[in-house]
Amino acid sequence: MHIEKNVFENIFNTVMDVKGKTKDNIKARLDVALFCNRQNMELVRDESRVIKPRASFVLEKNAQLLVYKWLKILRFPDGHASNISRLVNMEEFILYRMKSHDCHVFMQTLIPLAFRDLLSKGIWDALTKISHFFRDICSIKLNVDHIKRLETNIIEILCKLEMIFPLLFSDSTHTSTVWGKSWRTGPI
Repeated sequence: MHIEKNVFENIFNTVMDVKGKTKDNIKARLDVALFCNRQNMELVRDESRVIKPRASFVLEKNAQLLVYKWLKILRFPDGHASNISRLVNMEEFILYRMKSHDCHVFMQTLIPLAFRDLLSKGIWDALTKISHFFRDICSIKLNVDHIKRLETNIIEILCKLEMIFPLLFSDSTHTSTVWGKSWRTGPI
């Protein structure tokens, strides 16, 4: 669950452009210029300043406001998750004090709903697939064929996420702790 919480926070904070918590920062954009061929994400140098163009995966302010307003009125059945509306700070536009279980519920059920009409289809599809991956590995019953399919799917999902988000979003230390050796090379 803690891994799922970290992945959720990276996705949510980056898509919602939460200051100080987003993975779409100056360092990531400098790495994009060095290692990738994404001119639309490179920093633009003006005479006296450096401008970071808005990325396609970052919601505009009015869309962010819609998500926070939706979260503010969202209700769950008793015992399913905490009252997420209490975790929404409408003045600063952030979620705070999210517990691991809240992130678990958000990652597996709310990510596809929250961003469905707000992000482009390709970005939404990648986020939905990572959401479904976490839902599937948390299933009560898994069989060997299903695990093999998940092993193949996570490689494709990570590739899609790396093509969308900045390089720092999935650095090697984070990826190895999230997915572990058994997902890449170990026996099933």
